[in-house]
Amino acid sequence: MVSIDHVAHKLLTYIPYVLVLIDMRYEGVKCGRDGSVDNHMEMGKKLLAAGQLADALSHFHAAVDGDPKNYMAYYRRATVFLAMGKSKSALPDLSRVIELKPDFTSARLQRGNLLLKQGVLDEAESDFKKVLKSNPGDKDEREAQSQLIKADEIQRLVAQARSSFNTQDYVTAAAQLDTVIETCVWDVASREMRAECFILMGEMGKAINDLKAASKLKNDNTRAFYKLSTIYYNLGDHEMSLNEVRECLKLDPDHKQCYSHYKQVKKLNKQIHSAEELIQEQRYEDAVSKYEAVMKTEPNVHHFSLLAKERMCHALAQGQQASRALSVCGEVLQSDPENVNVLKDRAEAYILEEQYEEAIRDYETAAKHSENDHQIKEGLERAQRLLKQSQKKDYYKILGVKRTAQKKEIIKAYRNLAKQWHPDNFQDTEEKKKAEKKFIDIAQAKEVLTDPEMRTKFDHGEDPMDHESQQGHHHHQHFRGGQQGFNPFGSGPFNFKFNFN
Repeated sequence: MVSIDHVAHKLLTYIPYVLVLIDMRYEGVKCGRDGSVDNHMEMGKKLLAAGQLADALSHFHAAVDGDPKNYMAYYRRATVFLAMGKSKSALPDLSRVIELKPDFTSARLQRGNLLLKQGVLDEAESDFKKVLKSNPGDKDEREAQSQLIKADEIQRLVAQARSSFNTQDYVTAAAQLDTVIETCVWDVASREMRAECFILMGEMGKAINDLKAASKLKNDNTRAFYKLSTIYYNLGDHEMSLNEVRECLKLDPDHKQCYSHYKQVKKLNKQIHSAEELIQEQRYEDAVSKYEAVMKTEPNVHHFSLLAKERMCHALAQGQQASRALSVCGEVLQSDPENVNVLKDRAEAYILEEQYEEAIRDYETAAKHSENDHQIKEGLERAQRLLKQSQKKDYYKILGVKRTAQKKEIIKAYRNLAKQWHPDNFQDTEEKKKAEKKFIDIAQAKEVLTDPEMRTKFDHGEDPMDHESQQGHHHHQHFRGGQQGFNPFGSGPFNFKFNFN
């Protein structure tokens, strides 16, 4: 049996070897880490030179993680960030480089340039001055001197722009800020001030561009999103207004102005969508009521009132309420005389009212502003045919009914007129001839207007009776002269038999 002392002695003899191995392992790890950082730096440089920025960035991330005090790792990573257009990410890295190595001139010069672009002028000037004091190379010295002069000039322009803005000289202020922003492209404050100038000048498109840029340049810019939403709202663009105010609430769900505005825009947006759905369903009267509700929800924004009336004009014209349509369409055209959609809708309402010359005029005006619109071309041609037709024979006028009359109304009018103008009711020869002609017209009108196909043709400016005659479709005998055509009478010149069904 092996004694405990013997085992203990054996173990003690191995301890020095174990310690050496541990020490060697520790040194190996240490060397491995240093080697890993160098490898990542080398690979990152190669990938950066090859333009493989994402892969280069991954290696420089690893280098920074491996050695948090390696200023070159931060500098290289900042270089990649700048190449990728991520200046916000580059700035902290450059600041870390300067913290680790205050005399690193290139890093300080780059940081000064970034600060200048952001409009952080005092800090930018400080960096340029420190570069000049550090005995830089000729190239860095020239750049630092040039940028320092530029920063000083920008300081002066910013002060002048504020003064112009305060004296309400917004045109001058905007021009001064144009020059500032040419250099300070990421300056949020200058863009927001210029946007305010544009708003007060009534140039909303330019204001929107500046505010969109400001919302991206500053991560939590609720003010920019709120401004954008209100501008779109006042322009009558409820969809874009809703999108922008939602962005504001994503950043701050408790933002009072944005939440209050959101409720208003959402209500209006819902009403407009509901009205459009009703139009699609051909529920025109309900759509008109819904758009009247839109005007009550927002009575103060002219664009929404105009939109509501434009769509009411369309719904009324489609619903064949010509008189109301003409009134509403006319209101829109007073404010927007070149509105093509409203001109087309009013033209259709004029056709319903049988005012064909007015319909032609509206279609011709619309055509000037929308040359390739097939709907305008077709509508104009139809209005011209109907005008020509009205100057000849109008079956609706013959029966004394409206173009929107139902079949029952047409038959009722026909019966009354047929009884009134039946030739047997007249004894005088001339009166009888007149009655015979009138009676034929009445019977033809009834035949055309109670036949869906023939009525459709007539409504589109064609006379089905003339068309059949011209094409040689001889279905009837005219009353006089043995001509081929329509005969409302029975056999014999005065043995009149007709059907009132």
